[in-house]
Amino acid sequence: MQHLIDNSGRVHYGEFPFAVENINYRDFDLRTCMDKPASYLKKRMGFNQFQFIALTGPELIFGVAIVNLKWVNSCFAYCYEPATGKFEEFSCLLPLSIGCRVNQTPNQGSWHFKQGKNFVDIRCENQQRKVSFNFKNMAQGEFCIDEKNDYAPLAVCCRAGYNGFVYTQKSTALPAAGEIRWQNKTFAADNLLASVDWSAGYMRRETFWLWGSLSGYCKTGERIGFNLAAGVNETSFTENGLWLDGKLIKLERADFIFERNDRQKPWLIRSSDGLLNLTFTPQGKRCEKINVGLLASNFTQLFGFYSGTVNLPDGRCLQIENQAGFAEDHFARW
Repeated sequence: MQHLIDNSGRVHYGEFPFAVENINYRDFDLRTCMDKPASYLKKRMGFNQFQFIALTGPELIFGVAIVNLKWVNSCFAYCYEPATGKFEEFSCLLPLSIGCRVNQTPNQGSWHFKQGKNFVDIRCENQQRKVSFNFKNMAQGEFCIDEKNDYAPLAVCCRAGYNGFVYTQKSTALPAAGEIRWQNKTFAADNLLASVDWSAGYMRRETFWLWGSLSGYCKTGERIGFNLAAGVNETSFTENGLWLDGKLIKLERADFIFERNDRQKPWLIRSSDGLLNLTFTPQGKRCEKINVGLLASNFTQLFGFYSGTVNLPDGRCLQIENQAGFAEDHFARW
């Protein structure tokens, strides 16, 4: 599909077999709860976007994100080495769109964040997602995510509250190439698997979500990944999917069982269709609490390892053992 919004200002909701080319939000007929056309300021400043990209494997867990909320924008990145337990992170928050550039074409164009000599650049062209970054006092790197072969993103658009919508595009367990330089070591991206979370829309004014993601291998050698969420993007559709050697298998609703007062205890994660029964064991976390009047965020993203079973629709049962991934608990007021 070329455009998410049609000529009448209406959104195409649903699950799409291919990624939508252009999230043309400026054409959306945004209304108030009393059916009046939204103001220019509301329409312009109420549209939020973020892109999170990760590389995971036995040697390294790496995550980087650019978040544009119009009133503020942020960037964070971190590296974790499972063998040593070493962890280091970068985080920056800037007002308005200072230092930040994004677009509304999920698979074309570029996103860029810059603060002093620190930068992240994400470019999509020729079915490749190229990432380069430099955090002066932490890490540097360049890598490319292969979106040419076996690329089947989970692309979904759902209603958000009474007035809005959210388009999200997820993919996991993708091949990568390049390198990350950190702690006087060079980590080959060829030995890691990539995941991408591209989301944009007029999100609920106050929302939360639980999220899980995996990119790894089954004990029998198949490349496996999944994206799971609860609490958001579940209005008629879900963003839950499993990838097996690049083939997408849709999942039903996800259930996350964890201790909120101690999120680093093991999580139990399962899908309502019985396909997934997993334990996530956190190894570390990145936390951030922001409360600046109209905007607030209570964010905890954990990185660690998944183990458990995947029961495929064809009757096969796959075993996952200590494969790297993420879990997240997030409250936001945009």
